[in-house]
Amino acid sequence: QVQLVESGGGLVQPGGSLRLSCAASRSIFSINVMGWYRQAPGKQREMVARIRSNGSTNYADFVKGRFTISRDNAKNTVYLQMNSLKPEDTAVYYCNALWGANYWGKGTLVTVSS
Repeated sequence: QVQLVESGGGLVQPGGSLRLSCAASRSIFSINVMGWYRQAPGKQREMVARIRSNGSTNYADFVKGRFTISRDNAKNTVYLQMNSLKPEDTAVYYCNALWGANYWGKGTLVTVSS
């Protein structure tokens, strides 16, 4: 099993930036896919970005050009760099690992507001 702990959430103004981190309790070298999902109040959880073990990435259309996912295998950590944040980005952001089954962190809240 793997435990995932998100950090880096908080309050930012529209147009600002924030970097989220997901620290895994074990090596992520062999984990096929890791990603970030988010859930806004009253809405379903949605995929934001994913990164595979070979480094390939994919993004939801609503974050392309603004968000970047990356992974540091040596640190067992996945990052989500969020730029040009919008109020509609406000959500709880969850880290996910696909490793035979889906594993989830408890989430970190991102609030974009002036």
